[in-house]
Amino acid sequence: MTKLLGHWKLYSSDNKWDDYMKTMGVNIILRKVGNSITSCEEIKQTDDLWELLITSTFKNAHLKFKLGEEFDETTLDGRKCKSTFAVEGDDLVHYQKGFKPGEVESKITRSRVDDDTMTITLEALGKNLTTVRTFKRYTP
Repeated sequence: MTKLLGHWKLYSSDNKWDDYMKTMGVNIILRKVGNSITSCEEIKQTDDLWELLITSTFKNAHLKFKLGEEFDETTLDGRKCKSTFAVEGDDLVHYQKGFKPGEVESKITRSRVDDDTMTITLEALGKNLTTVRTFKRYTP
């Protein structure tokens, strides 16, 4: 799992990124922003405490969590959800459940492809929609 630790910068998104955001209920203005910004992620671990720092030119997020423990999250697009992280094989998997009935749940899987590449696969559960974003390792 330590292979995912470090700094990652968005390199590319597939052609389903906008459809994913729309399915998750993101409005058109925030989708346009989401399609145009570059984001970076830093994944850190100290003992059993993990941190995920997401930075962009629009908004930032700082998640602190322990594997398997549910916590409240406000996503970068403003959605409120219950989140849980787990390690599945060599992947760091982030589950998001909405507070309100009918909100789409998601599964976000961070996978290391090689020493310099990580993919984030975002799946809108029950909607048959998956998108992949590719990140490259960088030194800040």
